[in-house]
Amino acid sequence: MDHRLRAICDLTVRPAREEAGHHGAYDGRLQDLSGDGIGAGLRALSRGPAYDDPHDEAHARTAEEGLRARYRTLAQHRTNPFLHIDNLDIAGYDRPYAPAAERAAARRAHLDAWPDALDTAVRTLDAVAAPAAQATLPAARALAAALADDEKDDRTLSAHARFVAHLEHLAAHGDPDARLGGAGLRLLLSAAEGCPVDLTELADRARREKDRLTALLRDSADRLAPGRPLAETLAAVRADHPAADGLVAEVRELAHEVLAWTAAAGVAPTDDGVCETRPAPPSRRYAFAMLNAAAPYETDGPSRFYVTPPDPAWPPAEREQWLSFFNRAFLPAFVLHEVAPGHFTHGRALRGAASEVRRTLQSTGFTEGWAVYAEQLALEAGFRAGDPRFALGVALSGLQRAVRLECSIGLHTGALSVADAARLFAADAHLAPKAARAEAERGLWDPEYGHYTWGKLAILDLRDRARTAWGGGFTLRRFHDALLALGAPPLGLLDTALERG
Repeated sequence: MDHRLRAICDLTVRPAREEAGHHGAYDGRLQDLSGDGIGAGLRALSRGPAYDDPHDEAHARTAEEGLRARYRTLAQHRTNPFLHIDNLDIAGYDRPYAPAAERAAARRAHLDAWPDALDTAVRTLDAVAAPAAQATLPAARALAAALADDEKDDRTLSAHARFVAHLEHLAAHGDPDARLGGAGLRLLLSAAEGCPVDLTELADRARREKDRLTALLRDSADRLAPGRPLAETLAAVRADHPAADGLVAEVRELAHEVLAWTAAAGVAPTDDGVCETRPAPPSRRYAFAMLNAAAPYETDGPSRFYVTPPDPAWPPAEREQWLSFFNRAFLPAFVLHEVAPGHFTHGRALRGAASEVRRTLQSTGFTEGWAVYAEQLALEAGFRAGDPRFALGVALSGLQRAVRLECSIGLHTGALSVADAARLFAADAHLAPKAARAEAERGLWDPEYGHYTWGKLAILDLRDRARTAWGGGFTLRRFHDALLALGAPPLGLLDTALERG
């Protein structure tokens, strides 16, 4: 890497290692999230010549400004425990991107750095609001579950216990107000995506998208069960799910189905590569599922689609509630999102991006927006055509993401309390009370989780402009080729696809 990219990656170590594949620079290494480490990293930014391609220059400059907003202005290394938790995670070494012995040595080096990094987290996280501490405690506790027996030495476990105790103390005694404020949220979003953000307008777009998806939901439910109340239809839909011991196998079959459909439909520039569906490793079981893709700077190998069955030790009601997420109406949309033409397909395109900037720097707004767009694309392009359950699942998935955008803005501007946000998730996204509360609380430590819908809407807006600009030359394949050729661009730079497509 050149100096500018290296400086950006030094402030985004885990994504640089796992998502870009810069293992030589970052395997076995943790980011220095201390105040001194962040200060040194910020001073190193923007040193070096401009890139020849104006789009790549704007992409790199946006990444630099996003880091300055996150760390210099908002000091999120002091306020957001998840940055430290993500830094510690070792699950990325499980995927076979290199020989087993090489990955094992990197994992060991990473774990050797845990005690110092955990103590740094305790010292650095001095401005965490109580709700953010409480919301991140499950992920913090799960870190130790990932350790093998021979990795559980006293020094590591003691450091982990100090970290968890620190978050527990903050959860009990921290500031009850976790809001960034409207100016803080606007800065975080606009800097990271390279475009001005009007929060009022964005919240209004979220509500209009919510209205559109609600109409789709009701129409699909009426087709599925004419005359039946919506709540009863949704209850029946959620009760139809795989058993715990068959979940991974059923998701694996769905992954094969969406991969075959994406290839046959010809909607993406690439349909190569291998995607393996596996149970999630212990440190990532806080999430229902996630994709760990073969990264651009790795020797090509399988991507991993991790799925999390319920813990057998949970009470039966909790296991049932977890499994209801994987209901057979929602599950196809979820797998389209994670695999094809969503994250896995995008990951394959990233490997072929034309420049080091595009292969390395990935906008969250585009990455997540593309995956939610993939769900709608599949509905439009005929996946399971005529099946009202699939359309209902797409509507439910989209509603959850639209409410996230509305609530992230409301929570951080003060327009919504956590209780208000939980009620919105229950009423408008049709989540169970416990899940609705968890979604509302996530908005406190993940204020950018509205990116899913924001990114999808930005892509759809660009598609409308491409239809107008290209006229009879417009095709979905041309549009997707031009868009994915940019890698994972900030949302403010999407028009390059229109100009160069």
